[in-house]
Amino acid sequence: MGSLSTVLGFLPDLLRALPLTLMLTVVAGICGLVLGTLVALGRLSAWRIIAWPCRAFSFAFRGTPLLVQLYLIYYGLGEILPGTWVRHSFLWPYLRDGLWYAILVLTLNQAAYNSEVIRGAIRSVPAGQVEAALAIGMSSRRVLRRITLPQALRHALPVLTSDAIILLKSTSLASTITIMEVMGTARALQRQSLLIFEPLIAAGLLYFAVVFTLTRLMNVAERRLTAFRAR
Repeated sequence: MGSLSTVLGFLPDLLRALPLTLMLTVVAGICGLVLGTLVALGRLSAWRIIAWPCRAFSFAFRGTPLLVQLYLIYYGLGEILPGTWVRHSFLWPYLRDGLWYAILVLTLNQAAYNSEVIRGAIRSVPAGQVEAALAIGMSSRRVLRRITLPQALRHALPVLTSDAIILLKSTSLASTITIMEVMGTARALQRQSLLIFEPLIAAGLLYFAVVFTLTRLMNVAERRLTAFRAR
């Protein structure tokens, strides 16, 4: 009973850190979806000058660990930018705050995985529908906006939901660059309380509750967006 009460006693501090975790997830998720869609379209382009960089981007970010990407950008960006002019530029408020590095890396990583999912979903759209739309005079851009992308996103929704859940859990790595989200707060509580397991158990329970809620919400959205299949 004592251990349970200790675990529950850490929850208020972790709940105060939860909005930051959710913000990282939502911002990186939305930006990653938009960028991933653009990368997917680039990979399907007939122009090699567009397709190859998009393919290289996807391969690089899917082929390396997220933690390595986070360290390389957080610690390495300062080595790339020349001189001390950065401290006096408009970039400094962003470059000195680890939050922006976390958002950037999570966005790029999410975009790489989303691009593969969306690329496959676009290819799954029946070619006959696209040919019929072109035959009645719709432009390629309009076909993409009104036929191809809406269907592709519906097909990809289950996998995109899984990617969003993975992204939520991946935000815990932001604690390695001084971001006090849920995992960063749990580590601070470990140092303050000299307890190892209880803060981690409390953080795990909180992550589980958020993942469960997110899964239920996405299941509802998926059923509504694919109701036409049942009919």
